[in-house]
Amino acid sequence: MEEPKKKLNRKKRFILLMASLLVISGGFWFTSTNLYKFAKGYMLFKYQTKHPHVTKAVEVPSQKQQTEKAVLYPVQPKMGENIGELYIPKLKASLPIFHGTNEDELEKGVGHFAGSVLPGEKDNSVLSGHRDTVFRRLGEVGRGDRLIVRTTAGEFTYKVNRVRIVDADDRTVIVPKPRAVLTVSTCYPFRYIGSAPKRYILSAYLVKSKLS
Repeated sequence: MEEPKKKLNRKKRFILLMASLLVISGGFWFTSTNLYKFAKGYMLFKYQTKHPHVTKAVEVPSQKQQTEKAVLYPVQPKMGENIGELYIPKLKASLPIFHGTNEDELEKGVGHFAGSVLPGEKDNSVLSGHRDTVFRRLGEVGRGDRLIVRTTAGEFTYKVNRVRIVDADDRTVIVPKPRAVLTVSTCYPFRYIGSAPKRYILSAYLVKSKLS
């Protein structure tokens, strides 16, 4: 009578062992897959163009993103090209925008970070400028204020929803966004002598588009 019972117990243990192995194998596969995705995203983030004001991970746009871009901007601007103007109603200031954030562009006006989308497009469009020239009064702009960008594609009105002061090497300034966002960056403190250790950041979301 004991022998059949032992065989039954051994069979149960075998089934439980196999089930445990399947669960462990499945968990290992799930973990390794997500770890790969995380590592891939991290490596893309680390492989980026460096600039004293802003940086952005290099990304290959999908066919859908390329199509959306072509609707607003059939021809992509060249480095150093004037792509429009930034109007800040609160300051009653109109500032020219140039494609690129090298010193050549920043000496002439506001620089558009070439690694980000153009104004009006979905995602994070990043603008940068010197605190002692074009953005000397940017500290007066805050939540609820409007930022208007005019380009060949039309007029795009953004509303500031967040003001931040971050470290100079903070990478959250250029992270992708699920909707059209304008990020404006300059060095901080405004009256600091020398290379400023912080960045003054305005984050604004698109509230109105008037296409050309």
